[in-house]
Amino acid sequence: MKQSIKQLALCGLLVLPGSAVAGLSSTVNLTSDYTFNGVSQTDNGPALQASLDYGVDSGWYVGTWASNVDFGAGDDTWLEWDFYAGKYMALTERVSLDAGIAYYTYHGDSFSDDYKYPEAYAKFGYTSSVGQSELNFWYSWDYFGVDAGHYIMMAAHTFTLAEGHDIRISFDRSTSQDEDKWSWNGDDAYNHYRVEYMTSWKGFDFNLAAEDTSKDTDISDTRAVLSVSRTFAF
Repeated sequence: MKQSIKQLALCGLLVLPGSAVAGLSSTVNLTSDYTFNGVSQTDNGPALQASLDYGVDSGWYVGTWASNVDFGAGDDTWLEWDFYAGKYMALTERVSLDAGIAYYTYHGDSFSDDYKYPEAYAKFGYTSSVGQSELNFWYSWDYFGVDAGHYIMMAAHTFTLAEGHDIRISFDRSTSQDEDKWSWNGDDAYNHYRVEYMTSWKGFDFNLAAEDTSKDTDISDTRAVLSVSRTFAF
């Protein structure tokens, strides 16, 4: 089953906590374009997103995250609502691991529920004098509800330009393990590149990113994305 949404849509890269924060918190984010792995989930339009997270001192956390989506003409799906649980662990003074499972759900059309799928993740971090390095993995055994295996591998590095001003560079590759059930215009994989500038001002976090993919579609071409968010602790 290959509907247009399934040929063009996201590649399951849920943004999860990079460190364990004890207590209840919520983040509200306004972005000029909701992209996952460089593919717009809002038909190149803006999105309003929100999360609710609860963590404990031992590193365990649970949370939920939601965003408006727009998969184009013929699909009235308008909401993505995700759930996740995991544990953040400091393995050494420099090395950390964030591992868990996420569940993606979609709502708005009579067939939106068919898109739901689970995903396991493991995110390794390494802190050094030149910044924070990451090696991250995601795997779904029922990607987008089509019973196909799918995995993502990402390498990223964040460094500080000056106090309060950071740059993050990342590269990830998304791969389908069953092209007959899921592919991107006949390809079993594609690459995504992203560079972002991050800063904060009066409690608001700002992110300006430039990204591109190896795919040649209107919703995955070169673009700039501006996001503004604020986190509230309860």
